[in-house]
Amino acid sequence: MIKIKKGRSKFSIFLTFIFILGQLTSLSFAHSAPPEDFTPAPGWEDYDYFNFAEALQKSIYFYDAQKCGPEADCENGGRLEWRGACHEDDARIPLTESNLSEEFIEKYKHILDPDGDGTMDLHGGFHDAGDHVRFGLPQSYTSGTLGWGFLEFRDSFKAIGEEEHMLEILKHFTDTYLRCTFLDEDGNVIAFAYMIGEGDADHTYWGPPELYPDYIPRPAEFATEEAPGSDVCASTAASLCTSYLIFKDSDPEYAEECLTVAKALYEFAKKYRGLSTADGYYISSYDEDEMSWAAAWLYECTGNMEYIDDIMSTDESGEYTGYIKRIIPETYNTNIWYNSWTHCWDTVWAGAFLKLHQLFPENELYKFIARWNVEYLSGGAAKHEDPSDVNYVITSPAGYTMLNGWGSARYNTAIQLCALVYMKYNPERTDFGEWAKGQMEYLMGRNPMGYSYIVGYGYERGLPFAKHPHHRAAHGSKTNSMNDPEEHRHILWGALAGGPDLNDYHIDSTTEYAYNEVASDYNAAFVGACAGLYHYYGEGHEPIPDFPHKEERVDDYFCMSRIERETESSTQIVLRVHNETTQPPRYQTGLMVKYFFNISELILNEQSIDDVVFAIEYDEQLSMQQNPVEYRGPFKWDDGGTYYYELDWSGNEIYGDRELQISFTAKQDSNYMTHWDSSNDYSRKGVTDTFEINRNIPVYINGVKVFGEEPPKLTELPEPEDDPDNPVEKVALIDVEYRCGAKDNTQNTIRAAVNIKNVGNVPIDLSDITLRYWFTNDGNEQNIFTCEYAPFGEGNVIGEIHYIENPVEGADTYCEISFTSEAGRLPVGASTGEIPFRIECGESVYNQENDYSAVLTMTELGKNEKITAYINGELKYGIEPVEVSTVILGDVDGNGSIDTIDLAIMQRHILEIKAMDDKYIKVADVNKDNVVDSMDYMLIQRYVLEIINSF
Repeated sequence: MIKIKKGRSKFSIFLTFIFILGQLTSLSFAHSAPPEDFTPAPGWEDYDYFNFAEALQKSIYFYDAQKCGPEADCENGGRLEWRGACHEDDARIPLTESNLSEEFIEKYKHILDPDGDGTMDLHGGFHDAGDHVRFGLPQSYTSGTLGWGFLEFRDSFKAIGEEEHMLEILKHFTDTYLRCTFLDEDGNVIAFAYMIGEGDADHTYWGPPELYPDYIPRPAEFATEEAPGSDVCASTAASLCTSYLIFKDSDPEYAEECLTVAKALYEFAKKYRGLSTADGYYISSYDEDEMSWAAAWLYECTGNMEYIDDIMSTDESGEYTGYIKRIIPETYNTNIWYNSWTHCWDTVWAGAFLKLHQLFPENELYKFIARWNVEYLSGGAAKHEDPSDVNYVITSPAGYTMLNGWGSARYNTAIQLCALVYMKYNPERTDFGEWAKGQMEYLMGRNPMGYSYIVGYGYERGLPFAKHPHHRAAHGSKTNSMNDPEEHRHILWGALAGGPDLNDYHIDSTTEYAYNEVASDYNAAFVGACAGLYHYYGEGHEPIPDFPHKEERVDDYFCMSRIERETESSTQIVLRVHNETTQPPRYQTGLMVKYFFNISELILNEQSIDDVVFAIEYDEQLSMQQNPVEYRGPFKWDDGGTYYYELDWSGNEIYGDRELQISFTAKQDSNYMTHWDSSNDYSRKGVTDTFEINRNIPVYINGVKVFGEEPPKLTELPEPEDDPDNPVEKVALIDVEYRCGAKDNTQNTIRAAVNIKNVGNVPIDLSDITLRYWFTNDGNEQNIFTCEYAPFGEGNVIGEIHYIENPVEGADTYCEISFTSEAGRLPVGASTGEIPFRIECGESVYNQENDYSAVLTMTELGKNEKITAYINGELKYGIEPVEVSTVILGDVDGNGSIDTIDLAIMQRHILEIKAMDDKYIKVADVNKDNVVDSMDYMLIQRYVLEIINSF
């Protein structure tokens, strides 16, 4: 079956070598003894579920899994929801991608390419096995054998409601043959495309046919006068004859076309004898068996004895000159043949002699060859008519007939079909039927392995069956690996798994193709055998209702995520977007996700979206030398600080998954502080360092959401959330750093600088903060505050001088520094930055040596607890030298503010209309000249009018 062709690349030869080595390894298992620890399944002899209606029903659905072309699509009439259109380019195969010579193409281009586009429509057919090549010889054998079984036991298909289904399968075969056969003006075949694909290259791929890579070639192999293929042409002619007989009553015009092409293919095969090459995979031993098979069917269709003569002709001496000479040389001496093989893709003698026996029941030679073959292969269960003949095939310990270790069940079921067909025309041989029934019951589950070799048989009853057939489409790998996934994505309904060896041992593994391969030719005789067994022994057997069962629906598209790295200022997250379509699998070209994040913590700290830096750290799509992901954004989502980015793979064909690593980094604010907090990011919630599905990262196909949920739209900034497992008390705290300013030689100025830092866990409005700098005024009645600089504007800093009614050493005065609402907010961990200020006393002098808050040696910022700080009037930092009542210079009515009412009280006092209380005289003396007069009134008026901001 397997051969390396000359002229291949070294890589191709290497792949073929590995493939052959794997096959030989599997064959060694098939013929060797089972493992020492192998023990038959307990109670296997008692297995008793046998339903020939179910087996027949499911066996047909295997061909729905094997269909090639647009007709396989579940949305285009296909019967399996997990199969889609595949290999659609088979309808446009270039003339140059074939074995046709340039001279041949030039001569027949008008027939091969009538529309002149340089291509040929050769689509359709069925995949060979678990692979996706359309090999000619096994395919034509399959369709011919399926047609044969259908013709013999059509009533069974009708009875279980699968007649139309079977007709659909058979017509798909036949339509392909008609499409791939090219006739000249006289109706003669010039070329027949019997194979599509390239075996070595095809076997480098392990995945669904719907996702077949474009880089794997699918050339066409033709039988022509230059490159004969009489074996495959004859086999196809036989298949077309079965279609003629099947459709001649319901669609006579179509049937006549089948017969016309069958005749032409047969005549072409007779004229140009030679074996097809099949890319070195399916090599026939010779063609006389296929020629005989075709001739017998053509005789049944036409009644023309010339076809029988082609098989049986002799010369004058009695030597056979027809096809039969391959197995019987002459008529006068031997004229007998003991066929020890069965009907299969390479050798169809068994089928041919059964057909001849049916057509000529009085012919003893045909009858003997057909009968002896079944008797021998029964292993003695059906005895030879000649009691002295004790030659039988050796069976397994459990009585299973095993002809070959690679796909033993296909041969076994072919013998069953032969036995049942023989019994149909020789009803006295009920032992043939009983033997076939026992063999099928073995395959159904009464065997030492304890499970069925029919995939999906007994599923509804929870019975065991082979679950890992060597089949790409059912396995559904995304990674080109037979081991991934561990379990098949789909049940390959009705597939006949390869079968056990001569020791009744089997390995149910995807990689074990000798034991567990499935193929179109495996099921061919199996279908007919099931139909025959139902016909004879199926009374009371019922098909499965509402079949095939719908598969469980899962998310076709989703996104997974995990954290790669996270710091106080950034988040790196890895996304893995998935296209997991399996019903059917399909490439997707419009994938996009949205990643939502919230920046309310930045907004609350006077920052914006412009302070977020987004980057793509790794793009798997780009590493695969495909177009990179396109990202768009940021886009505002709501008024609560939520934004999102669009990450778009559109334009790239994606199946499986793609990874994308993205990062968000927050810039520092004006105080060199960062405020990044990913815990409130919608798409970040619940994400760990392990990949998990994330419904908060919605997935879209061509702009339509197909997975996940978008966040609700917030109307205002959210309050920071506490961790419910670790609640934290909200505390407002501040520290004050201080340094002494440059020494003033005139000694009339106090210079200092402060820096306020938020060391609590909540942001603080600067307008809620006040500082007190304690000093002695040294008799100076006029002390004026000036802010020299502030990061948020010196105009937003206010300084007021207060005199202490109960002075202490080092402090009879303090300067209270406060901030306007325009100064902004101090975020957690942030600081105001250095705020230098001065207090001046005109031409007088200050002695700072004894000032409470002054540390003349502190020229660098540091903590100074003799400066006090307050939040909403509550002491939060430092130690007061004395407890003072809060008296504001100029606030003569004591209401806490300086306004026009204070001016009116002073005016009445100065005009001697109404004197002020003594306790307010000192407060009204804002220029500290010990007299309350018009000068004080004028200063307060300038303060109210905001001409000055301190006294």
